[in-house]
Amino acid sequence: MKPIAEQWEGVENFQARPDDLLVATYPKAGTTWMQEIVDSIMNDGELEKNKRAPTHVRSPFLEICSLFFPGVDILNNTPSPRLVKTHLPYELVPKSFWEQKCKTIYVARNAKDNAVSYYFFDLMNKCQPEPGTWDQYVEKFLKGEVAWGNWFDHVIGWWNAKDKHEILYMFYEDMKENPKQEIRKVMKFLGKNLSEEALDNICHHTSFKAMKENPMANYSTVPNIVLDQTVSSFMRKGEVADWMNYFTESQNKMFNAEYEKRMKVTDLKFRTNI
Repeated sequence: MKPIAEQWEGVENFQARPDDLLVATYPKAGTTWMQEIVDSIMNDGELEKNKRAPTHVRSPFLEICSLFFPGVDILNNTPSPRLVKTHLPYELVPKSFWEQKCKTIYVARNAKDNAVSYYFFDLMNKCQPEPGTWDQYVEKFLKGEVAWGNWFDHVIGWWNAKDKHEILYMFYEDMKENPKQEIRKVMKFLGKNLSEEALDNICHHTSFKAMKENPMANYSTVPNIVLDQTVSSFMRKGEVADWMNYFTESQNKMFNAEYEKRMKVTDLKFRTNI
């Protein structure tokens, strides 16, 4: 996170354009999935166009700054309409997005699956701090001592903001349960009108299996010194309720107690299985 802090001024002063589309998530909540869905819809279902470049080029990562992902610099040279990715909490999103009345899609994933997915990602992501053991990680995740901060603050902050701007708040679990219905929601939000056949094709193209095998979506173009996919694949399982394979009884108890305490302040509800 240090490199982001060091060039924060560039992020904070980023100039959004009215036709920018922002895809916002807490890390490992279905970001790449939504980026692929949105790109497919923006291309009117012409899926060949999705092959033009890898995800991180088609949809640059706003606040990141490394040799492989120079966010702001790339975005400033990207022609409109730009598809922008961010993991920033609502409060830290550059104000120009709201001044320009940009559309935003936020995807939220239940905390337990999110924590498991993030743990495996932190194991393979050489730009992130070492995650330690799973037991240590559960505690760190609950305290928000992970990159991009606290899950509770993130999902609640965006939930509270959703009626102030053009924000479509989506749930990972709904997308898994009924992908076509959720893709249709995104299509309507983007003001598009695609045929049923096009929606079916997008459904198939953005299924977990298809994306895991797609070099333009599975981050296989990023070298192992950055994302070591021999440790864990970038697209690991993409399931709901995988947390049950990792949480011990005592971890679950601790997690539930903290969850209940933190979620008292909101009417935001999650499903931990479908």
